[in-house]
Order: sequence, then C-alpha cells, then structure tokens
Amino acid sequence: MKTDSLFHRLFSDHPELVFELMGEDVPAAVSYTFGSQEVKQTSFRLDGILTPPEQAPDSPIVFVEVMGYRDNSLYFSFFAEIFLYLKDYTPMNDWQAVLIFSRQGLDPGLSVHFRDFDNNSRFRRIYLDQLPAEAVDRSLELGVLQLIGVKEENAPDRARQLIQRAQQEATDVAEQQRIVELITTTLVYSAIR
Repeated sequence: MKTDSLFHRLFSDHPELVFELMGEDVPAAVSYTFGSQEVKQTSFRLDGILTPPEQAPDSPIVFVEVMGYRDNSLYFSFFAEIFLYLKDYTPMNDWQAVLIFSRQGLDPGLSVHFRDFDNNSRFRRIYLDQLPAEAVDRSLELGVLQLIGVKEENAPDRARQLIQRAQQEATDVAEQQRIVELITTTLVYSAIR
C-alpha cells in the first residue's frame, strides 16, 4: 500500500496513536517502539509491531496492519503472520492485533475461520472513514490519520482545518512544520489511491 510509509512514520513517531485508534488508554509508564519485522522462513512481512520494553512483561505486543485496498485473503495472511511470529519468537508478552482500514468498504469481512476474533478484545478493526469526531479531536495526528479515509472531494477542506489547528495548537515551529508536511503527504497519497 502506498500509505504504508506514512503510517510507519506516524506510528514510529507516535506509537500511542495505535492505542488511541483502538479507544484505549496508553499503558501507563510503558514506552512502546514501533517497527516492521519480517517473519522467518516465509515472505510474510508484518506492517508493524508495537513492542513493549522488557521491563513491561504485562503489556501486550500489538500487531498492526494497514489496508488501503481490498484483499480477500487478508485475514488468512494477517493471522498467519501473527501466529508465525509467535511461533518463531515465543515472546513472554500477551498479544493484541489491530487492522486499520482507510475505508470500511475495504474490509472483506471475517471468514468462518476467524469468527472467534469478532468482538474480541484481542483483535480490533478500525475504519478511518468511520472515526468519531471526538476521537479525531484528541490529537492532530489522529486528524491526519482520519484524513486518509476522508472522501477525495472533502479532503482539501479537512486538510485546511488540520493546518489551522496545527498553527493554533503546536507551539513549536518545527512541530507545526512536521504536521503540515504530514498533511501534505497524506493528501498526495490519498490522491494516488
């Protein structure tokens, strides 16, 4: 997906965004790092893994996949990647998984094989075009993520709103510039899709 690098950048800079998208509090005193990791012995590559530090054994590993196109074998691949990772690395931490779709219409739906994960706290699906306003208002970065799911004709207005908000909320000029750059990059990627 063309937006993978954008998501990777956002989640690398702000790993707490994954928890915000899931509607959960960021675990207190846990400093997650975000990275991409290849699972051994296959060509599977996980989009990202939030890995807690070793001194946080009660905090889960969070597997993150971002989808900007429809893939009917998505769930088979995603769960295979997770279980191969667990087999290869045998982490001590529990795990969670989140699938982030730019639009709800791209979700092929859970097949019968994975219905146990439906409405399960271990697995979440997030649709950027369905994010509630109060979630987007929590942070500028969530606003940028939501911009990916906005209809093409609404994107320029939403981008202007985010830029104005960045100018009002970000006190540091470098931070303002970084957010404006993310918004611009998001618009370019959205126009390509």
